[in-house]
Amino acid sequence: MDSGADPRVLVVDDDPALAEVVARYLRRDGFDVDYAPDGPTGLERALTTLPDLVVLDLMMPGMDGFEVCRRLRQSTAVPVVMLTARGEETDRIAGLDLGADDYVTKPFSPGELAARVRAVLRRASPAAPPPAVLTGGGVAVDTRAHRVRRGAALLDLTTKEYDLLVCFLTHPGRAFRREELLETVWGWRIGDTSTVTVHVRRLREKIEDDASAPRHLTTVRGVGYRWEP
Repeated sequence: MDSGADPRVLVVDDDPALAEVVARYLRRDGFDVDYAPDGPTGLERALTTLPDLVVLDLMMPGMDGFEVCRRLRQSTAVPVVMLTARGEETDRIAGLDLGADDYVTKPFSPGELAARVRAVLRRASPAAPPPAVLTGGGVAVDTRAHRVRRGAALLDLTTKEYDLLVCFLTHPGRAFRREELLETVWGWRIGDTSTVTVHVRRLREKIEDDASAPRHLTTVRGVGYRWEP
């Protein structure tokens, strides 16, 4: 993000009235807002203009938000906040697994959406880099190449699974509350902690010998999670 310019947000939604409300609130908060009325246009515009963040409606005809997000992730790491009228956990998980950074369920407060956008952009801002290599529990993370290995096997982690793993490996032995992980990894001060639970479960399935009896990414009863070296 260019610190000398307003952050650029692309809103992709087939509901022009809703998109106008969202754009108005974001502009009021100092964002430069562009709009695309459907998935194909939004995808093309995002890849062409490279905005700082994409607000992406999930349910659109022709090309839905899932497909737009999947294609975006093939070539760019631009942060994505999904808008969805669905409340089912499976839809939220699907969006997060595709690489979405946050989601907001309709109906929502435009003010809340603007706050979520700010939080995601804070998380995307440059921070002190972690060590070049992190190891523990048979897992090795090359943070410069963004590559994770378990033994000789290269692991395919989502963005948030990777971020969680780096967080745990950077602080071995420390117990993290779910709320703390939600703020540290997702940048949310308020949110649904089941998001953390789902991602920890998915991460365990990839790094543990037995995800039902984890040896390294353990549960701290009444607190949250801890990485045991």
